[in-house]
Amino acid sequence: MASPSSLPRLVFLLLLSLSDCANRTLGVQFGINYGQIANNLPSPSRVSSLLGSLNISRVKLYDADPNVLLAFSNSNVDFIIGLGNGDLQNMTNPVNAQDWIQQHVQPYIAQTRITCIVVGNEVLDPDNTQWMPYLLPAMQAVYKSLSNLGLNKQVEVTTAHSLNILATSYPPSAGAFSQEFAEYLQPLLNFQAQINTPFLINAYPYFAYKASPSEVPLNYVLFQPNEGMTDPVTNLHYDNMLYAQIDAVYSAIKAMGHTDIDVRISETGWPSKGDADEAGANLENARIYNANLLQRIEQKQGTPAKPSVPIDIYVFALFNENLKPGPTSERNYGLYYPDGTPVYSVGLQGYLPELYSAAGTRVLPFLVVSASIMTFLMLI
Repeated sequence: MASPSSLPRLVFLLLLSLSDCANRTLGVQFGINYGQIANNLPSPSRVSSLLGSLNISRVKLYDADPNVLLAFSNSNVDFIIGLGNGDLQNMTNPVNAQDWIQQHVQPYIAQTRITCIVVGNEVLDPDNTQWMPYLLPAMQAVYKSLSNLGLNKQVEVTTAHSLNILATSYPPSAGAFSQEFAEYLQPLLNFQAQINTPFLINAYPYFAYKASPSEVPLNYVLFQPNEGMTDPVTNLHYDNMLYAQIDAVYSAIKAMGHTDIDVRISETGWPSKGDADEAGANLENARIYNANLLQRIEQKQGTPAKPSVPIDIYVFALFNENLKPGPTSERNYGLYYPDGTPVYSVGLQGYLPELYSAAGTRVLPFLVVSASIMTFLMLI
């Protein structure tokens, strides 16, 4: 145990170590999904401080919450904002689309860097077809409105898809879109190639493992050492499922005549808790998945089919969201609890400012440190 006289020096060295560790770890350039289906989340201004301390500079919203956009004024954070599925039909009218831009983008873009609008989320859904006909017209109307207002060079227009749009994903070179979506995807891809915007996919290897835990190797979906698989057509070797999924989407896009569209991952993650029938949904698997994913992002890896194009990923999600419907897993994808403490350690150190009552009483302390540093303190 350290002597009392040596403690000040040890504390100084600890703080120096903390700073150095944070500078190394927080150089990882990934985006984060900031969902808000909860009644216990910290205020947007406190979230802004947390993300600033984590050096996260890319955030994806599912709406255009003015409280969030105002809280991040002059923060140098790039925002993707969302336009909900229920608004698509209304947005096919150019007047309505321009009104929406003037209400949700123009008042904030001078201070908050809005770089993209995601028009709808997982609209191409075999179980819910009502919004499909409105998707492309809404995207076109939003883009035209941005052009009319001189914002189309600053703000991209795209939409996010589920991997369910694929009819074939194995092997990756045989990736193909489901025929039932072809009438929507072909013109959508043509439009996106014309305006040069990325194709967004919500990709969750967890779902594949959950569906077939006896057939899908856990190490393959967690980026852990494994034999992997080799595509028999391209002879490319895959050591994880996410990269295979990305390349399957590239193959499907190519089959529709396009090699000029980038694929980006708008959501991926792993739940830290699940119901009894949700295989693999636990804290340790979530920690391994996201820690390994962040490491690969830091290494600027590309997929086997696109080795020179670093993977571009938005992790799902920043917080656990206690009001999300569905199985337990849906409420447990967050890297952080709403009180600002990490659900598990992936090497990120951040600070959520303390909250005080009107009387000036401290309500909650929110200094977040990694488990390894706590271990170091215990040794002093």
